[in-house]
Amino acid sequence: MGVFIQPSRTEWLLALRIVCAAIVGALIGWNRHRAGKPAGVGTHALVALGAAIFVSVPVISGASHPDALSRVIQGVATGVGFIGAGEIFRDPGAGSRVTGLTTAAALWATAALGVTIVCGSLLASAVLAILVLGILELAPRLERRMKPRDAAPP
Repeated sequence: MGVFIQPSRTEWLLALRIVCAAIVGALIGWNRHRAGKPAGVGTHALVALGAAIFVSVPVISGASHPDALSRVIQGVATGVGFIGAGEIFRDPGAGSRVTGLTTAAALWATAALGVTIVCGSLLASAVLAILVLGILELAPRLERRMKPRDAAPP
């Protein structure tokens, strides 16, 4: 017969934080989905969830090395940077126009939010999530109103 070990309060809190990370990632993904971008709800939710899981491993395992968490966070930032790079394309039909930069940045910010949430700074995480969502909502509107000085007419 198997032995069931009752989860500790820390494990429950960590599980709740991981769920929160996935939800915040999904909210950011919803914004990208509404903007017609290929990386939407599922991608952003999984990026936040993956970052949260990786960061939770040193906590769960009780890693004694002081740099363990820092190294995991560095790995997440680098790894998500590679995912984001896959979202950036040069549009051959539009000269030097580059697309996907905002989605790549949103993926990176989503991973950072997953890390922040799991590390326990829930107030900072909420403020950062609001900032990310606000920027994704407001920046396109501002950019449409303000044209660069050297922009060629359409």
